[in-house]
Amino acid sequence: MMRRRTFMSLAAGALASSLAPRFTAAQAYPARPVTLVIPFPPGGGNDALGRMVADKMSKSLGQQIVVENRGGAGGTIATRAVARSAADGYTILLAYTGTLAINPSLYVNPGYDPRRDFAPIGLIAGLPSVLVVHPTFPVRSVAELIAFAKARPGRIDYAFVPGTVGHITTELFASTAGIDFTRIPYKGNGPAMTDLLGGHVAMMFLSILPVLEHVRAGTLKALAVTSAARSELLPQVPTIAQAGLPGFSAVIHYGLLAPPGTPRGIIDQLNAALREALAADDVRARLAAEGAAPLPGTPADYAADIDTEETKWGALVRKLNLRVE
Repeated sequence: MMRRRTFMSLAAGALASSLAPRFTAAQAYPARPVTLVIPFPPGGGNDALGRMVADKMSKSLGQQIVVENRGGAGGTIATRAVARSAADGYTILLAYTGTLAINPSLYVNPGYDPRRDFAPIGLIAGLPSVLVVHPTFPVRSVAELIAFAKARPGRIDYAFVPGTVGHITTELFASTAGIDFTRIPYKGNGPAMTDLLGGHVAMMFLSILPVLEHVRAGTLKALAVTSAARSELLPQVPTIAQAGLPGFSAVIHYGLLAPPGTPRGIIDQLNAALREALAADDVRARLAAEGAAPLPGTPADYAADIDTEETKWGALVRKLNLRVE
């Protein structure tokens, strides 16, 4: 009997010992670097924003957040891949809320559902777009652009990345103004802006981050911003609503997402690190300097934002019968 008790005691101890490392590891998130997938090529505003947040969150989490750019198909390839990644908190996604919500209506088979296939971590910031044209393009205002386009239907080129808010914002603008453009698709905002700067395309809607210095230098001309109020960075530039299309508003929201089923404890830890990053004076100063407003909140807040954006943009895509194969 004594031998049996000794054996059982040793066996229990061995079992506890074998489970302990796994239990400890489960509590030690993150135990290795986290990958932040940005679903567009380097060079755009999303890339700069994602890298800034990743750097701050790395310090809070005690592990590096490695940025990985995966462009293609308006962000759907990378978004779909993250939705199918392991739900362990080591692969997360930087998302345009609008793009995330637009693609299921825009693409024939995006491969994900924005409400069902992600675990929201939190919103990062809101950022208006700016309508910019090449300086040689012979218009100086939204009113002149509309008149110029009506006189030349389908003859003005605009650059866009399929599935992005910039794409749908242009379609909303064209539909509201009753004009038509020639659509020139690109795989990322970086290459599109290169062609815009070179005068190969006439116009584009872009976030303020990558174009601000070009506007200030005169290498691009800003006609209007898409927010309800003027940007403090471009106070001389009217809103599109002020320029003749009342009620027009389209603001980019950025956020972080994890694969579905990611443990709530990990989501909460990532959300806390994100909110800490957004509370940092240098991050807030940099966002303000680039025209963005921080949007700290809970995972539930971001889930509600996704629902609102899908309702808004999905309805527009269906109304305009837009499709990307």
